[in-house]
Order: sequence, then C-alpha cells, then structure tokens
Amino acid sequence: MIDIQAMPNLADIPRVQATLRPAETALWFEGKATTYGDLEKRTNQVANGLLALGVQPGDRVGYLAKNTDVYYEMLFGCAKARAVMNGVNTRLAAPEVKFILSDARAKLLFVGKEFYAMIDQIKAELPDLKRIITLDGDREDWDFYPSWRDSKPAANPGLPVRGDDDVIQLYTSGTTGLPKGVQLTNDNYRAFFTQAAMLEWSSYDAGEAVMNAMPQFHVAGVNVGVLASLQGAKTVILREIDPQLILRLIPEHKIAHAFWVPAVILMLTQQPNIRQTDFSSLKQVFYGASPISEALLRTAVEIMGARFTQLYGLTETVGAGTFLPPEAHDPSWGKLRSCGVPWPGAVVRVVDGEGKPVPTGEVGEIVIKSGFVMKGYWNRADATAEAVRHGFFHTGDAGYFDEQGFLYIHDRVKDMIVSGGENVYPAEVENAIFGAPGVADVAVIGVPDEKWGEAVKAIVVKKPGEIRPRSKSSPGPRNASQATRRRSLWTSSRPCRAIPPARSCARISASPTGRATRGGWGDAVQFASFIQARAACRACFTSSVVSISAMSWRCCLASSWPRTAARLNHLWASTRLTSVPVPVA
Repeated sequence: MIDIQAMPNLADIPRVQATLRPAETALWFEGKATTYGDLEKRTNQVANGLLALGVQPGDRVGYLAKNTDVYYEMLFGCAKARAVMNGVNTRLAAPEVKFILSDARAKLLFVGKEFYAMIDQIKAELPDLKRIITLDGDREDWDFYPSWRDSKPAANPGLPVRGDDDVIQLYTSGTTGLPKGVQLTNDNYRAFFTQAAMLEWSSYDAGEAVMNAMPQFHVAGVNVGVLASLQGAKTVILREIDPQLILRLIPEHKIAHAFWVPAVILMLTQQPNIRQTDFSSLKQVFYGASPISEALLRTAVEIMGARFTQLYGLTETVGAGTFLPPEAHDPSWGKLRSCGVPWPGAVVRVVDGEGKPVPTGEVGEIVIKSGFVMKGYWNRADATAEAVRHGFFHTGDAGYFDEQGFLYIHDRVKDMIVSGGENVYPAEVENAIFGAPGVADVAVIGVPDEKWGEAVKAIVVKKPGEIRPRSKSSPGPRNASQATRRRSLWTSSRPCRAIPPARSCARISASPTGRATRGGWGDAVQFASFIQARAACRACFTSSVVSISAMSWRCCLASSWPRTAARLNHLWASTRLTSVPVPVA
C-alpha cells in the first residue's frame, strides 16, 4: 500500500520503512540482503558523506556501474542531501559518457570496475569532477565505497527537502541529437505515487518480492525499486539480464511482481526449461518500453499464468502515461494491440502538427499533461519549450484512440517511413511479420528508394531449426516445401502480397529497453546494398526481408550510427553472407 502522507518525498521512504519494519529485507543482490534498518542507516551515511565533500543542493552525482543494491543507497542518500542522482547509460562509449558527465557538471562519480579504464581516459576532460569513488576497490587513487560510506555519521542530516528539488537526472537516448538531461523532482514523484495509489495493479503487499532486471540508468529500473521500497516490499536486483537466472530466482524468492521489456519476455519464452519453471508465486508481470507482438504476449500469458499489465510512458513522464490493465488482456476484449487508458491524473491526447486533437481513429502525435511531467531538460530551455507546450509533453510517438478510449501506438513519429506519399509505421509491419512461421525476432527500417522516396526493409532473426536461406550451394531444408506452404498460408491472412525468403541475422540490435535501434541498420543496409526495396503503399505492401548472417553484435549496438567509412568498413568486415544477395523481383 502506498502512504503518500507519510512518504511524500523520496528522502522519506527509508526513514518510514525503517520505523515500520527495520528487520525486514529491503534489497537482495547476489546473495546479500539489506534490511530496511540498514538502508536507513546507509542512506544517512551517504548523505553525510556527500555533504562532507561539499556537495550542495542541486549538485549532480554520477553513477556509472551495472545494477547493484547500493544504487538505492546512493539514490535515497542523494535525496536526503538534496543532491541529484545522475545514472549514466553503461552501454555508451567514452565520448558519450564524457558528454553526459560534463553536461551534468557532476561533482562526484560512483563507478564500477568495468568502467575504470573509460574514466581514466576521460577524467582529465571533466573539470567539475572532484571525486571518484569505486564500488569494487582495486584503486589506491580512488575511495572504496563501503569504507567511505561506513566512516560517515549514521544520523539523519535533517535537511528540509523541497517539492521542486530535482532528485533524479536521466539522459534521453539522443537519437535526434545530443542526449538531454531530464529533470525529475520530488513533486513529479509525488504525482506519480499519488496516481499509482489509485490503481489496484500497482499495489504490493509488504514483504512481497519484486524483481528488478531493468537497468538502473533507465526510469523503469529506478521505479521498480522505488515503488517496492515505498510499500515495504523486497527488491530482488539482477546485475544484468540472465534468462536462466531469472527463471531460477522466481521460485527461489517467490517473486510476486516483475517488470520485463518485451525483448526479455521473448528470451524467457525461448528458454528450453520455461515450462518446467514454477510460476505459482508470480502475480503480475509489467511490460513496456517497446512494442510487443500479439503472438508473444499470448504465449507469455499462457506459460506464466500471471496477470499482465502494459505500461506506456517516457523518462520525461516518470515512466507513466497509460496502462493496459490485466482484464484487458483477455483476447475477447480485442485490446492486445493497445497500450491502454490514461493514468487517473493524466490527460492524454492525440494531436496533429498544429497541436489540435484529431478525430477518434486518426493517427497523430501523443501528448501528455500531468503532475508527473518533468520540470524540464537540464540547461536546455529551448528544448524544454519545444517539448512541453501549454502543459502538454509532446512524446514524439504516433498513435490513435479507439471508440472506447484505448490508446494505440503506431511508432515513433521520427521512425515513420514515408513511401510513395503514404505513412508506414515500422512497429505495425514488425507486428505482422513476427507472426510468420520461423521468425524469432524482427526489426523494420526505412531506406532510400529512387522511385518511392523510402522503402521498407525488414531484418529477421530466424528460429533455430526453422527456414534456412536458399542459395546455389544450399538449396534449402528438406522440409522446404512444407515451410513454403506455411508461409503461403500465413501471408494469405496478412495485409501484404508476399514475404520473400529471408537470410537471417544472429540478433536484432536493441536499446536497453528492447526497442529496435533502427538507425544503425538503415545506414548498414544502405551501404551494403544487400537487397532492392519494394514499394510500401497504403496497407498493402511487399516487404523486402533482409538478412545478415553472423552479424557482429558489437557492430549493431549504436542507436545512432556515425556515417563514417571506418565504421561501415568494420560492418562489412564483420559480415559473413551465406550466399550472394539478389534483388527481390
């Protein structure tokens, strides 16, 4: 249960829970349990340590490490010191990390051992960075976190916190330019908590186990632990995604609630022992942050037997916006493609390019107004004014409402493909292709086309043992005719005339939230000229299905691929085609 009166600010959570249940487990990480009493003491020590180092209200404190339990000690400790926690994306390269720490003017940095070399490389270019504290030791020139923390007083520093204090600064992905720091305040979180308290699915019982497998530099990774602590639950933290570990921890800790992105749900359903896993304790699965196919959702619900809730939101809205409640996951409702209805204190609209609401069923940009909309972008008044107009945050996502008031997301406005004067949304095509026989994963992109301006390409990961690529040296599997018949039956029910045979890639590049990183694929496919695109016009199109065999995962990680010969040559060198690609006629 959420008690807003007792815990209106982040800084209040450890103190109140330590009073109510000091000996109960707050955090579990790799065999180590932290009680609520311990959490209160350690967050006080962190706050006192920050103040002793001269950290002032509003100063940013950087965190560059994989998921750990001590992240929440630092988060709540920063809130008590009126400092701002700045989690840095661990998948960024050194220049991007340098930009974020420099832009945030971080005074102090907590760093994990995996990133020592990176910080050594860039620290001379970070004049605001005064202190580095390591989480793992092995550095004589840096403080060791447990020793630093435990040397500080355990008394609450007693600073009066304010509603407009920034408590968290997370950076956007920067797919349309340099990353922007999103300022989230105590007031933002109070609005988030207040509305969550009105929703049955967001209520946890004290002592229940909640799994946090989301990265802590992502708003969902922050919120999972914060909401659990707010209600006296136990947060079970994973350092990083490990499907087999997830399946083991569910019965071991009797996990009751979990948040997974669709990419993780897909990985779990593909584990050979998934149907032998005991899911009896699992009450709820929350999912979101990227599109999910109907086929995958049906499979996951059938296997796990839990209540599923979809959450749609953004960093700029504390991850809130709309939700698809468990009851709407009944196929008879016909809402599996929807991301649900607005939160109780939010106004969600779909508008045209001039900001005017569009008719029901018509696609436009999704905008959100609520107390959980960010204060703004750090030191970017221009970007803030562009994103927040008349109190509405413009999401950049394209969607529409149906007659019952359920919202449907087509795609990112900026990912929309304009082909032959018609709008094609990659997520819609991906959802269609995902149901094809032999398809394990898919990402759809737009590429330049002389005739149509842009054309559709799909990058497909094939299921093990399924349809193999045809070539002169390898005419296909023995069951090729059967596979062709299956594809023919499938395509006859799809809004497209034909799906050509596909070469496969090892894995689809994705962001930490599971969203396909289409930008890099567009450059790569355009450069390699693997296959000629076909037209994508209205609802009837022929999708060119592209494949790259043995594609290096490292090559595909960047969401905004630099258009340089060196990177493209690296792509070409790391690609091994099973046969010479030919145009699709």
